[in-house]
Amino acid sequence: MAYETIKYEIAEQILTITLNRPDKLNAFNAQMQGELIDAFDAADKDDDVRAIIVTGAGRGFCAGADLSSGADTFDRDARRGPVKRFADGKVDYSDSQVRDGGGQVTLRIFKCLKPVIAAVNGPAVGIGV
Repeated sequence: MAYETIKYEIAEQILTITLNRPDKLNAFNAQMQGELIDAFDAADKDDDVRAIIVTGAGRGFCAGADLSSGADTFDRDARRGPVKRFADGKVDYSDSQVRDGGGQVTLRIFKCLKPVIAAVNGPAVGIGV
């Protein structure tokens, strides 16, 4: 996969994943979510990768969620379509669409087979923490 919002660089058996939206202080968006999950998947499959460092390009690590879509930023139905609901209207939390993007990335890092180190090089907010 070609990455646009992250850099994926291996040197001396260490993978460095760099959040690469410095003009937006590396604000997290859906594209970055997909790329990060794919990068961790690729790292787990690569026996040459022994450890992973996550850092940010520019003067910030991650400014948190990209809020440029306004109120829709936190409206899961508007972003991904409606989630499963029970007859009484309550959300069915077994639906994988319920988990927010930051939660999906966090779970993927947790399941990673390689040690992961954060090199926090500036402000880290929300999902950036």
